[in-house]
Amino acid sequence: MVIILSTIAVVIDLSQKLERIENNGSTPSAAMIEYYPFWAVWLVNTFLPVAVFISVIFFTSRLTMQTEIVAAQAGGISLHRIAKPYIIVASGIAFIGLFVNNFALPWANIKKNTYYYEYMMSQSKNREYYERQKISSQISPDEYIFAQNYDRVEKKGNSFIYQKFEEDGLKYQIRASSFEWDEQDSVYLLRNAYIRSVTSDFRDSLGHESMYRKKFNVTPDEILPEGYVAETMNSIELNRFIQKQKFKGSASINAYQNELNQRNSTPFSTFILTILALSLSSKKRRGGIGLNLALGITLAFFYIFFNQISMTYSARGFVSPLVAAWGPNVIFGALTFYLYMRRAKA
Repeated sequence: MVIILSTIAVVIDLSQKLERIENNGSTPSAAMIEYYPFWAVWLVNTFLPVAVFISVIFFTSRLTMQTEIVAAQAGGISLHRIAKPYIIVASGIAFIGLFVNNFALPWANIKKNTYYYEYMMSQSKNREYYERQKISSQISPDEYIFAQNYDRVEKKGNSFIYQKFEEDGLKYQIRASSFEWDEQDSVYLLRNAYIRSVTSDFRDSLGHESMYRKKFNVTPDEILPEGYVAETMNSIELNRFIQKQKFKGSASINAYQNELNQRNSTPFSTFILTILALSLSSKKRRGGIGLNLALGITLAFFYIFFNQISMTYSARGFVSPLVAAWGPNVIFGALTFYLYMRRAKA
C-alpha cells in the first residue's frame, strides 16, 4: 500500500514540476537522485498510518469472509488473543515511526529542501521568499524589530525600526532607511539612522547617524528563520530552538510546537488505526471486503481532515499545540476502545 501510494504521488509530482525543473537548470534524473528519494521518506511517513489502516482492513476482512476468525473464536480463542499479533506489529511500526520522525526525517528534509528551493520553486515565489521578506518580530519580552523587506542572499533590507519598551511605554527607538547585516562583526549597519530616547513623560532625546553600528542579541536568520526551519531540526535541536523562541516571544512558536508534538502523535496513530481496523473488519457483514474498505477509507479521511484542521487552528493560536496534535488521537482512541470492547463482547 505504501509503495503504491508513494509511486503514484512521485509520478504526479514529477509530471507537474518537470518543466520548472528544466527551466531552472536541472534535469529529471537529477531530481530523481537529489530530491525524490528524500521526499519519499516524508511520503512514506505520511502515508504509513493510513496504509496500515487500509491493509489491516483488507487482510482481516478476508479472514472474516473465509470464517477464519469465527472458527478461531469457536475454538475458544478470544478477540484479545487474536489482536495480540496486530498489537505487536503496530507497536513495532510506531517505534520505527518515532525514530524516523524525530531524527531521520529532519535529515531527509534538509536534502529535500535544498533541491526544492533551488530548482523547483517558481521564480516569482523564489524572489518573494529570498528578496521580499518582511520582518515583524519580538526578539525579547520588551524588544521588537520591524523591516519592510529583507534579502536573505544579500543580507540587506529597507525601512528598519527597533523599539524597546518598559512598563510605562516606549523608552528607546531606532529608525533607519536601510540596513545591512555584517556577519564578520555580528552587528547591524544602519544607514540614515534616527535614535530616539524617551527620558521622561515630556522630554525626548533625538540623534542622527549617517552610519550607525548596533549589536542586538539576535541575527537576521534568527529573527527571520527559514520557513522550513522546524522540519530540518531533529527533536533535540527543535526543543532547544523552541525554548529560545519562547524567550524572544516569537509569534511562530505554535507552528514550531505543532511540528514537535506531531512527530510523536503521528506514530501513535498507527497503533490506534490498527486496532480500529481490526474492530471494524473482524465482524462479518453482507457487503464483505468492499463495505469494510469503504467504511475504513471514510474514517481515515475524517481522521486526516480533523488532524489538518486542528493543526491549522493551532498555528493561528486558537488551540494549544498539545491539544491539536493529540486531540484526533484521543477522539479516535476513544472510538477505537468502544468498538473494540463491543466487538470483544460479541
